[in-house]
Amino acid sequence: MDGVWPIPLDKQLGFSLYRAFMAISRVYRPFLEEIGLTYPQYLVLSALWEEDYQTISGIAARLDLEPSTITPLVKRMELAGHVVRQRNPFDERQLRVFLTDRGRAIRAETKGIADTLCAKSGMTADELVDLNAKVKSLRDAFRSA
Repeated sequence: MDGVWPIPLDKQLGFSLYRAFMAISRVYRPFLEEIGLTYPQYLVLSALWEEDYQTISGIAARLDLEPSTITPLVKRMELAGHVVRQRNPFDERQLRVFLTDRGRAIRAETKGIADTLCAKSGMTADELVDLNAKVKSLRDAFRSA
């Protein structure tokens, strides 16, 4: 950097990424509130839209969270009618989660999120895809460090 320590907030990568996440969250919020979801619940649904009937630990791994974080989310989502939890008949220790019709239907209601993010970003879809790839590379670099 320029020899200043501590590094000013606006020059810290972590702070810039945090602020970008907070700004993006504010874009998500009205869409998610309208359909009665929190952002973490939306992420769980997104994981299930990719692959339904997953274990709690599978969802946690996909979202890079702890299973103990996913369990209460899924319980609330089950009460709301978005998912159903079911013991694996071949391994009673394993709890699987699958989408209900309502959980599948919500997917269509979230389409506007991506369109709005793209519009508000001032970037093209290709630029956002490129930025996302760079952020993932950065994440992977820090994971392996």
